[in-house]
Order: sequence, then C-alpha cells, then structure tokens
Amino acid sequence: MKIKWKPPVSPLGLLQEKYWPDEWRILVCCLLLNQTTRRQVDKIIDEFFLKYPGPVSMCMASGEELHALIQPLGLANKRVKTLKRFSHEYLTKTWQEAKDLYGCGKYANDTWRIFCRGDWEDVSPQDHALNNYHGWLRGYYESRQTA
Repeated sequence: MKIKWKPPVSPLGLLQEKYWPDEWRILVCCLLLNQTTRRQVDKIIDEFFLKYPGPVSMCMASGEELHALIQPLGLANKRVKTLKRFSHEYLTKTWQEAKDLYGCGKYANDTWRIFCRGDWEDVSPQDHALNNYHGWLRGYYESRQTA
C-alpha cells in the first residue's frame, strides 16, 4: 500500500509515530503491543527491528531466535506464529485493510487507517493510547482551522 498522508507528530510519542512511514513496522508494533505493555515492548523493539527490518527478514526468521527475543512480552509461541504469518500475508496476499491480514484486529486496523491512510476522522479507536492520539489529532486540526 502507498502511504497517503503524513500524520502530525504529537507530544504523546506513540511507537507508530516513531516508525511512520513504514507501514509494516507500524503494524508489527500493533502485534507486539497486543496483550502486553508499552514498557515491555520498548525493551525489545530496537533490537527487534535491527534483526528483522522488514517482512522478508521476518518470513525467513528462525522461530527459535524470534521466540527468544520476544519471550519477555509473553505469549511467545503465539507471537512467533502471528508475526511470521502476518509478514507472509503482507507480502503475498491481496489486501485492502490491515484487518485482512492475519493477527490484525480492530486496534491494528484503526492504527493503519489513522497513520497510513489518513482517514482518522472515520475511526473510533477503543485503545487508550490510540484514542488519546485521535483526540489530540482532532484538536490539532481544529486549532489550525480557527487560527
């Protein structure tokens, strides 16, 4: 997919902002954040993307090495399967939205729509951090219209 817009950088420091415009990395952040905390993900994310900079390297990743790296997040067996299958589908499947890809639910799809598509006005996020960014974004554009 082609990134259509550049989201403004907020003071919130979401991982998705840090990895924009890399659509695959934005979605991987969502997968890593599922069922764990940002604090836990922060501990492994730099090494993760050094070792696996894109979907091809993830598809070719050793399951054992990947497991060892992401084990601190919990659910490592499931995450290995999800990251590998997601990356394979990202490369090979004809998909229209992130939710069409393995492992991507509402949170990943909302994130993708906000950061990659720019249709944030039509998204109603339920994740607290994404909801905070969405509210900040609304205020950001409202203040620019009145200025």
